[in-house]
Amino acid sequence: MKSNSIVTLAAALPLLLASQAGQAQNASRHFDSATRRDGSLEVHTSDGRYIIKPYSARIVETTFVPNGEQLDPASHAVVLAPAAVKTTLATKPNSIEYATPGIVVTVTKSPFQISYAYRGKRLVAEKLGYIKVKDDAASGSKDINKGEARELEGIEFALEQDEALYGAGERAVGMNRRGHRFTLYNKAHYGYGDKSEQMGYAIPVALSSKMYAIHFDNPQTGYLDFDSKRNGSLTYETIGGRKTYQVIAGDSWEDVIGNYTSLTGKQPLPPRWAFGNFAMRFGYRNEAIARDTVNKFIAEDIPLDAIVFDLFWFGKEVKGTMGNLEWDKDSYPNPTGMIADFQKKGVQTVLITEPFVLDTSSKWQEAVDKKVLGTDPDGKPLAYDFYFGHTGLIDIFGKPGKDWFWNIYKGLRQQGVTGVWGDLGEPEVHPTAMRHATGSADQVHNIYGHQWARLVAEGYQQDFPTERPFILMRAGYSGTQRYGIIPWSGDVDRGWGGLQSQPEISLQMGMQGLGYMHSDLGGFANPVLDNELYTRWLQYGVFQPIFRPHAQDDVPPEPVYREDRTKALAREAIRLRYRLLPYNYTLGFDNNQQGLPLMRPMLYEEPGNAKVRAMSSTYLWGKDFLVTPVLKQGATTAEVYFPARSAWFDFYNGEKHAGGATETVKLSADHVPVYVRAGAFIPMAKVVQTTRDYSTKHIDLHYYHDASVSAGAGKLYDDDGTTAQAYEQGKYELLNFTSKLQGRSLTLRVESAVGMQYQRPERSIALQVHNITAHPSLVRVDGKPVIFVWDEAAKVLNITLPASSQPGRSVAITL
Repeated sequence: MKSNSIVTLAAALPLLLASQAGQAQNASRHFDSATRRDGSLEVHTSDGRYIIKPYSARIVETTFVPNGEQLDPASHAVVLAPAAVKTTLATKPNSIEYATPGIVVTVTKSPFQISYAYRGKRLVAEKLGYIKVKDDAASGSKDINKGEARELEGIEFALEQDEALYGAGERAVGMNRRGHRFTLYNKAHYGYGDKSEQMGYAIPVALSSKMYAIHFDNPQTGYLDFDSKRNGSLTYETIGGRKTYQVIAGDSWEDVIGNYTSLTGKQPLPPRWAFGNFAMRFGYRNEAIARDTVNKFIAEDIPLDAIVFDLFWFGKEVKGTMGNLEWDKDSYPNPTGMIADFQKKGVQTVLITEPFVLDTSSKWQEAVDKKVLGTDPDGKPLAYDFYFGHTGLIDIFGKPGKDWFWNIYKGLRQQGVTGVWGDLGEPEVHPTAMRHATGSADQVHNIYGHQWARLVAEGYQQDFPTERPFILMRAGYSGTQRYGIIPWSGDVDRGWGGLQSQPEISLQMGMQGLGYMHSDLGGFANPVLDNELYTRWLQYGVFQPIFRPHAQDDVPPEPVYREDRTKALAREAIRLRYRLLPYNYTLGFDNNQQGLPLMRPMLYEEPGNAKVRAMSSTYLWGKDFLVTPVLKQGATTAEVYFPARSAWFDFYNGEKHAGGATETVKLSADHVPVYVRAGAFIPMAKVVQTTRDYSTKHIDLHYYHDASVSAGAGKLYDDDGTTAQAYEQGKYELLNFTSKLQGRSLTLRVESAVGMQYQRPERSIALQVHNITAHPSLVRVDGKPVIFVWDEAAKVLNITLPASSQPGRSVAITL
């Protein structure tokens, strides 16, 4: 959020590379024996033992336990239970091969090395494997290491020369992150622009252009070196804890990320209102301002689904009140009534909370008495200064802290609050001296946001089990997506540089399992009034996971307070967002079921094309939209690369573009360049003021015909938008769309499948078939000839399918 007073140990702690002495210690490592035991392979060496365990045919875990240490089986990231995978063990004179049906692990005896291959293709190998790395005490923080040198533990891998690397969490350094050394320590970066080395999600995972991932299963403070010394090394380093990693393989990027999210957990489908528009600023200082804002959206015919309250809901001042965590009665005399009134208008209420309790807050003594706070080494509450005051930090790792915090959330939910905003959850300031119920600050720092999201998610499961929580948070860890977290990219600068970094951040985080990463639309930090920037950011926001303008209130972020031209363009963008609800909500379903990101890098489309490895200027929104945000001030043209596997149609004017080409396209003020894949079905809906009024009883279905496509497919997922695990309970409908082209005959079908607890609605469909270049001779709907309208100028065929509750509908077009 707001503070630029971010000081912490590991954030400033540079490390030396492995020394020659560190390399030499591995020269003496030698193979002793290998034994199969309990579904794993144990390999004993001169300095420890390796435990190699398959989770599936495409996921293998390797743990190194140095001599004198015990195996630590606990993982904060992994939820997948190891399957009963068929494995084979082949012994050769100088190696053994331990194989699943997909991955082959080769242990070379001399010189000792472990390598991994998938379907006959070598993926990666340990280089020096387990190593010790010297920490440079002279340049480190005395608060962290007390001025004493210490050794860090590492695992080193060998890279091929042309490998591109992705991952390491939330950063803005370019799509190909090879050549950087990243600190694994969650840290806010206030007012960043086009570059940021360290942010709120330090995820210990590396993904390679060779289509594999390595996840380092340890949350403790450390470093992830993506070949910063250009010596062909990928190195993970940590202050302690597990020496465990998983190698994840697959046949496509969809497969690799699907396997990774099977390992660490799939994201629950958020409530449907999360796909709508938010009113949000720092902040609404009283009830009258909040009510007036919601009413303005309705009066201006701009859809709205939620209003988000920042710090002023619990205090009149920014400083000194954090930790109150209850409504300020002067500013909000009737919060329950206000929330209920918003609900009647279809608008949800979301409140900010932080894990800090100031000693000037109304709850300080209660938090001390109930042993809610992190402590010093002597067991006393540890309080310290940061931007907002003198504070303690809730120990969410212990039962007292968890119970206390959840009871606050429970009470707010009973008032009608339907969304949790967790801010400063890195935690923003986290002294190394602090102790928590399960470890020191540096040991648990990176999973603080993870455990916070878990606390809320599990609280809902216990006390509000039928509801889907909305959990907006700035920090997390591997697997936090399984708790339903909605991550955002922090306090980005309100400038063009800030906008330019956003596609990369969202694309990278989607590849790492956090598919809902998004930005404060329009930018947050600094009082900049730039209507062009604001408009282009919102137009980009239509095609990113959450549509949520937010900023410091010196310049209002809500479109209803902008000048008329900007307001009109913002209204157009927001209304398009609502028209796309059927498509976007289905993307959420695919993310929930398959781990598919909503925003996808061009790698997904062309994994073998080196030209797209570092591309974030154009990306895929779902499978079928190609989007090029306008990221430069005053730009009149943009370069667009059209992936080679398809032809593409301009979403706005229908113009066809051949795949495999880069074109310079002219820009329009009222939208960013957006294209649709040939053969795609795009379901859309009429605009509603709030998703409460959304319905699929009538849909506008667009099909993008092209002679190059003999068969196409798409789908639409629907449920009530609120029930937790609606799909698993059979409370859903899934519409599948298919096309088949044979000669001059084009057949389109709609097939409805419903769960056991769902009633199929009677539905009408307004079908638009694009790129029809000549007047069709005949159109049949469900076997009967019908009247149709062909727009010669737009090359669009319009067909009405009248309301029907039949599970199958067909349209046969004779071209």
